Amino acid sequence: MVTFARFGYRKTSMEEVARAARISRPGLYFLFSSKETLFRAAVTQALERDLAAVEHILAETGRPLEERLLEAFDQWAGRYVGPLAQDVTTVIEANPDLLGEILETAPRRFEDLITQAIAVAPGREAARSVAQTMISASVGLKHQTASREVYLDRLRVAVWLLLG
Repeated sequence: MVTFARFGYRKTSMEEVARAARISRPGLYFLFSSKETLFRAAVTQALERDLAAVEHILAETGRPLEERLLEAFDQWAGRYVGPLAQDVTTVIEANPDLLGEILETAPRRFEDLITQAIAVAPGREAARSVAQTMISASVGLKHQTASREVYLDRLRVAVWLLLG
């Protein structure tokens, strides 16, 4: 993903990816038949890893909900705040035609996980609205802030307002 983020999808060559992965180009082609297949696999793996981490964080019910939500949002979006990290998001968002349904299913799964965590206090419908509003706040903050720390500080306020 770092190689794709650095050069963009179109300018990234399989040679550059192979060099970054420290394998031969034929070895890379043995694993992935095309750059598109490799890109799709890399994005899918990153999203699945993020979702698994979010699920684990939210399942730690011995911790306060606000703390778990902040950590979950940090895993899902906060770590993609800042110049280099935003390049990963940009390369993904610029190539939706290459990625298929994962760009719809992963965010929907994240929303479901946030909603389920919130649903413990208010009713399910209120939890869905609160989750959607938190996600909207996160998306806006991700594009408005220059650092992960500022993103988390401002998201902390949004969580407090929405759950308070």
